[in-house]
Amino acid sequence: MKYYAAVKQRVVAMGSISQIDAEEIMFCDGCGATGQIFCSRCGKQILGPITAVQRRQRVQGHIQLLAIFWFAISAFNAICGVVLYILANTLLAPGGSAGAPVFLRPLLSVVAIVVLGGASLGFSAGWGLLHFEPWARVLAVVLAFLVLFINIPVGTAVGVYTMWVLLPGESEQEYEALVNARAV
Repeated sequence: MKYYAAVKQRVVAMGSISQIDAEEIMFCDGCGATGQIFCSRCGKQILGPITAVQRRQRVQGHIQLLAIFWFAISAFNAICGVVLYILANTLLAPGGSAGAPVFLRPLLSVVAIVVLGGASLGFSAGWGLLHFEPWARVLAVVLAFLVLFINIPVGTAVGVYTMWVLLPGESEQEYEALVNARAV
């Protein structure tokens, strides 16, 4: 039990698992009882502590990849927005050889500006998620709903992944804990 106590103190001091998980380091794999060298329920020998017991939490394990996905999809949207704006103002400029309707140039320019605005919001969401900003979770979830149908299929995949990581209630609590830990 001295070894168990030393491992428990070291694991809790490192902060890698919670106090509740640290209590369950040594257990019987036959019946699940914790404690002594021999299980008090089934008599099986308990071989030793499991030091790598750590439940990987959803947000902590996926937040960096999620931020990278938001950066990637935002970069793609930014490139598309710039190209659309350039095309709208060069090919469809007044006096150009294209026989396009007059309303097409301003329409495409507005669409390009909206796409660039969405890209900037995506960059903001990615940056905020990487730095555990309190507003980033809400922004990422709102953008996830928007890209579900706008950027098919890549936006749909990023949107579903964002909702899977950030939308559940326990994810909200875990994200708030990460925000509070960063603030300290």
